Amino acid sequence: MGRINDYFIRHVWAPIVLGVIVASAVTWVLFGGNPVATVVRACLYSAAGVGFMLSRRRKEQRAAGGSMDRLVRVEQRLRAGETPSDPDDRRIMREIVERRLHQTRHRVPALVFLALLFAAVTVLTGLTASPWRTVGLAVFGVVFLGWMIWNSNRQTHRLRTMRDALRGGDPAPAAGPADNPPVHPAA
Repeated sequence: MGRINDYFIRHVWAPIVLGVIVASAVTWVLFGGNPVATVVRACLYSAAGVGFMLSRRRKEQRAAGGSMDRLVRVEQRLRAGETPSDPDDRRIMREIVERRLHQTRHRVPALVFLALLFAAVTVLTGLTASPWRTVGLAVFGVVFLGWMIWNSNRQTHRLRTMRDALRGGDPAPAAGPADNPPVHPAA
């Protein structure tokens, strides 16, 4: 699994293509129709997600010093829970962890909105389509939302654990005048 993750980090096009294929297959199975038109629709719907993903990847690569190899190493350490010992690697890891935690600050409302959206689509499909499509969409929604919630909790826990490890492992600052007040002889 590690090799697959590394490949997806290095080659950002691979998860995009895989996502379009899976989205096309699910859409075609649920709604039928022309397979070519389904793939074209899935590609068009995925355009915004692709743009967002590419923008985010560029920012993370820039934070890692512009090196894809360094970003891959940071990602591997993050997945393994290894705190880097090199100060520069710690700074990069801290910046990426803080960036990702900041990006996930609205994850609970987003998951609630996604659940409501799936429920509304399922109800509307039930009113306008056949029962097997409604059941298929409901099962897909429950499985997808379950996976999204589980994965979101796992990633957030991993990021918070790494943030705490990076904060806890910082060397203590040198004692300054505020830490050691001058001692005055008793008069």
